[in-house]
Amino acid sequence: MGGPDRVWNHQQSNRRARLERAGEALGTALSGKILPANRIADLLHQVIECGDRVCLEGNNQKQANFLGKALAQLDPARINGLHMLLSVIALPEHLDVFEKGVASRLDFSFSGPQAARLARLVMAGQLNIGAIHTYLELFGRYFVDLTPRVSLIAAEAADRAGNLYTGPNTEDTPAIVEATAFKSGIVIAQVNRIVDTLPRVDVPADWVDFVVQSPAPYYIEPLFTRDPAQISEVQVLMAMMAIKGIYAEYEINRLNHGIGFDTAAIELILPTYAQSLGLRGKIARHWALNPHPALIPAIEAGFVESVHSFGSELGMEDYIRARPDIFFVGPDGSMRSNRAFCQAAGHYACDMFIGSTLQIDLQGNSSTATLGRISGFGGAPNMGADARGRRHDSPAWLKAGRQADEGRNVMPRGRKLVVQMVETFREHMAPAFVETLDAWQVAEQAGMAIPPVMIYGDDVTHILTEEGIANLLLCRTPEEREQAIRGVAGYSPVGMARDRRMVENLRDRKVILRAEDLGIDKRLATRDLLAARNMKDLVRASGGLYDPPKRFRNW
Repeated sequence: MGGPDRVWNHQQSNRRARLERAGEALGTALSGKILPANRIADLLHQVIECGDRVCLEGNNQKQANFLGKALAQLDPARINGLHMLLSVIALPEHLDVFEKGVASRLDFSFSGPQAARLARLVMAGQLNIGAIHTYLELFGRYFVDLTPRVSLIAAEAADRAGNLYTGPNTEDTPAIVEATAFKSGIVIAQVNRIVDTLPRVDVPADWVDFVVQSPAPYYIEPLFTRDPAQISEVQVLMAMMAIKGIYAEYEINRLNHGIGFDTAAIELILPTYAQSLGLRGKIARHWALNPHPALIPAIEAGFVESVHSFGSELGMEDYIRARPDIFFVGPDGSMRSNRAFCQAAGHYACDMFIGSTLQIDLQGNSSTATLGRISGFGGAPNMGADARGRRHDSPAWLKAGRQADEGRNVMPRGRKLVVQMVETFREHMAPAFVETLDAWQVAEQAGMAIPPVMIYGDDVTHILTEEGIANLLLCRTPEEREQAIRGVAGYSPVGMARDRRMVENLRDRKVILRAEDLGIDKRLATRDLLAARNMKDLVRASGGLYDPPKRFRNW
């Protein structure tokens, strides 16, 4: 309630109290905003209060791992009940805080390598999930009802005043810092080095409260690097069908690729197969995409005109610096990534998203939350959703809209293409197509209000497998949609239960397209089509500019 006695600056007063406690506890150990690494626990005990919302920067790649380890080592008798906000749960310490009783609630987007452990903690009642978000959704809530009280971030370097340089891996940092600094929160940055002069200022010093030089550089994962040597001929065939049956058919020029060997295969046959079809300059020109090494041959062949990135990729720094016409590069020569902006670009400015999943049901709903694994969704729900607020047109958007609206008396509008590209069986012969998603059981076990669906079926326009393409835009009834999905589900139980006559009718109507329907000779679907067949080929294609991480150097 308002009134003459209401205190309107409680958050600012609380912030001052936290900073004063820190100043008293650390004394001369603080040099301006710079703190020695061995005093980080003392700082965290003073500026964090029980029940705080704490944002720990953990992206797809860049991790504030030194600060994460320090947080997990706090005394739970002094600091507990924290509500953790993380884009990505990638490291053990991200979940250690829950096992040790420091934190109790979690809002996140993606869990990746920690998916199985996360599921165990949820089942054991040691962790309560608020929601599994898409990235843009989580960032949006930072500015509404999930504003961090304390944020722990990572940057490449700081100067002695506390200005930060994020280098190519800016990623989530701007969204986190702005939400915290402008709502009376505390921002603590770990940096790789402290210098006198920065190459550029990415975060000004007056948005940062404390800086600590980490004993080791922050952890960064080459998440998007795929060794071409591991791409199979089945994946080459699927890539050929994607290019001829979708990219060329819809004139796809603005797009996002998900992570995986399936999409890496597409990138690597652009300079060969797509070139043979005369498609250079007609498809795949503008990308919302991390700098995938697999994209190097397509860039060099003149297919790619621009790439805006969510984050960077280890080993690509010199190549990016040498290709400023392609990437968003500053005067310092370093790329500036931004996950929030790139998510917005992928949602509104791209005509197509193509990615993969773990399970697809008969309505086309897909999820990566399966029994025993809660992987989260990352950016897929933003990329893989029709942007209902979009108002600008393009050939791809208009054609998809016409197909979706054909025969219906509705106001015409365009449609984003959302493609799920999966082999009918995943690892260990687990079928990708199921009658019922595991997400239903996951929701029940975790006490979720609704099943954790990654991409809803009504947003999916095409499903692509080694069996062919199902164009769901052309389906006119739920029964047609189900049979179209069964028709490309192969020898999985879902595929074997198809109505063969109805599937053949859908094929006659071009709702289902096999490779032969597209004029693709399966005998040509070999690894010979790949513009690079191993990591050394990618280095060669880059003119020696690409420097793969050590684990990919197999020559």
